[in-house]
Amino acid sequence: MTATAVAHPNIALVKYWGKADADLALPATGSVSMGLDVFPTTTSVTLDADREARDTLTLNGRVVDDGALVRVERFLDLVRDLSGSDARAAVVSENTVPTGAGLASSASGFAALAVAAASAYGLDLSSRDLSRLARRGSGSATRSIPGGVAVWHAGDDEGSFAETIPAPPMAMVVVTIDDGPKEIGSREAMRRTIATSPFYPAWVTSTTETVQDMLAACAAGDFTRIGELTESNALRMHATIEGAFPPDPLPEQPQRRGLRRRRRAAGRRPRGLRHRRRRPERRRALPAGGTVPAWPRPWTGSARSSSPAPDQPLTWSAPNARGTTPRAEETTA
Repeated sequence: MTATAVAHPNIALVKYWGKADADLALPATGSVSMGLDVFPTTTSVTLDADREARDTLTLNGRVVDDGALVRVERFLDLVRDLSGSDARAAVVSENTVPTGAGLASSASGFAALAVAAASAYGLDLSSRDLSRLARRGSGSATRSIPGGVAVWHAGDDEGSFAETIPAPPMAMVVVTIDDGPKEIGSREAMRRTIATSPFYPAWVTSTTETVQDMLAACAAGDFTRIGELTESNALRMHATIEGAFPPDPLPEQPQRRGLRRRRRAAGRRPRGLRHRRRRPERRRALPAGGTVPAWPRPWTGSARSSSPAPDQPLTWSAPNARGTTPRAEETTA
């Protein structure tokens, strides 16, 4: 039996940074994200009834036998416990987002793995339970299950899941500055921040409040407020990270300049842009907000618009409007 699923990354509007329970991947606070409709991960899980077989992982055409395989094996053990099966699996995954570069590749990766593995092992899980399962592989993967703008609830194992929430039409521009891997993995960086940053308790308190403010802004369709909260939360997270010891790499200067320029541009009238017409025309300014990933390689900004995609290196993404669980397609071997 082979099952294949496709999932997309999500970018946090209110950040997830820190676990209340590392074993169950329970977050210290809730978070809110926007699902993308670009950079999909496609994952296939094929079961092998041979008791002597081992789980295998092929990522982007390369057989993997390092820490990534260990994470996948541990995740598949959870699925096997739920299903009562001891069958091993061959996992083949194609990632179109740069892996480990700060664009939520683990979110789309483990969301696709959760859906494909659950199907291959014969589990009939609701969207809520798939979200809880994906959370055990990668915290942010829980938000890639429902799609759209989603809230990930803090709580216990039963209550910590993600669901789609009402929000105004939005799109996101992703500016890739460096697609190389992060210097420090998010799990280690979170652990270090919790253990050593004196600002972490305040981060938890303020983020808990920001989640509620963001939910209210989304429900009201207040895009300006959404942008303000997104930028403020990202900057507070980085201030908390920078307080950790030993000091972690600071956000790259291009990302910081990007946020400053976006704020300056929002406060002035757009300049006239010349086209192939006799008279200069003014292009309407779009309300926008910006954010920077936890270990930034890309710089991401959101804009309310349905305009066509700009040329590379910008990547234009409308919100993932599916609002449903990524589906698995089954084939028999």
